[in-house]
Amino acid sequence: MKDETKIVVAGRDPESNYGIVNVPVYHASTVLFPSLKARKEAHAARAAGERIVSYGRIGTPTTWSLEDAVAELEGGYRAQVFPSGMAACANAILAFVKAGDHILMLDTVYSPVRSFCDGYLKRFGVETTYYDPQIGAGIAELIRPNTRLVYVEAPGSLTFEMQDIPAIADVAHSRDALVVMDNTWASPLFFKPFEHGVDISVQAGTKYIVGHSDVMIGLVTTTKDCWPVLQKGANLLGQTTGPDDAYLAQRGIRTLAVRLKQHMENGIAIAEWLKGRDEVAAVFHPALPDDPGHAIWKRDFLGASGLFSFRLHEVSEDALAAFMDHLEFFGMGSSWGGYESLILPADPTGVRTATQWDNTNPLIRIHVGLESVDDLLDDLKAGFDRLNAAK
Repeated sequence: MKDETKIVVAGRDPESNYGIVNVPVYHASTVLFPSLKARKEAHAARAAGERIVSYGRIGTPTTWSLEDAVAELEGGYRAQVFPSGMAACANAILAFVKAGDHILMLDTVYSPVRSFCDGYLKRFGVETTYYDPQIGAGIAELIRPNTRLVYVEAPGSLTFEMQDIPAIADVAHSRDALVVMDNTWASPLFFKPFEHGVDISVQAGTKYIVGHSDVMIGLVTTTKDCWPVLQKGANLLGQTTGPDDAYLAQRGIRTLAVRLKQHMENGIAIAEWLKGRDEVAAVFHPALPDDPGHAIWKRDFLGASGLFSFRLHEVSEDALAAFMDHLEFFGMGSSWGGYESLILPADPTGVRTATQWDNTNPLIRIHVGLESVDDLLDDLKAGFDRLNAAK
């Protein structure tokens, strides 16, 4: 099946649900068994890895529908749902490390993951080394005998560096290390992590999978070998999500193909327009032909999302505020991936250790939504007019 078809049919089972198109919402904690024998058989089957409805936290058809759809789209074995994208990131790491292990983490990683490594993991004796995201096969020089995980994210958070994931994965696997990837930017539609050597793939489903800015949810998909470790860790830590959120996520994924194509088209149009503005010093979007990561993006990715960054030439705080404060269609808020456009100032200065960043020219992260490009351009034009008037 093509991805557009998988998005519609994966994880659905109308025949088992009275012909209902979408899997119903199962609100469940306690599950009753008709006999002691049935209960023992159910627990034995669950211990052997079968899907058995035995307790709400372990899973229901509602959560399994979403997990199956994401796993099939990403090309992995199975997926586990989590209550947020950050929970998915943390558990994807935590399930596979122990005291004394070493992690290689890209320097441009989503900042809460960095805080998790530097704070939580460090307390339990897990060491993290940060590396330049553009290191490629050169990562071999950083791998130690106790390196358990290599964490990748493409493109990098805020500054959108592309990573040569197949090259990194080849080196990692040759040294018995696993590769964990945050695949939220491309979604399961535009990057197939398991075809490029990834062992564990993380999705902040809050973003493009849900698509409506109203649900917190995360998912982790793994290979068959990694699956038992992830599932056991998630169950022991009580990681799950509410059935209503899982339902909204599985409903959202059905329109992912049409939404993401429009996000890509709108995002590239805005990025190309920004390149021609005198106020803009640089645009960071891997789908643009002159972007440093374009060759890798074109080789490995099937599309782009609506999230990218650009730098202004040096401006005062008042001029920056004049530009951003009165935008009509670009809301100033965290997160991204919903139908609406968003904009935020970003400053990686002082956070990174393996790369350098000078924020003299302000960095702006932008998420281009599903509005008319003409309206979005008019909004940005008015913002630049205000910026120039405030200089």
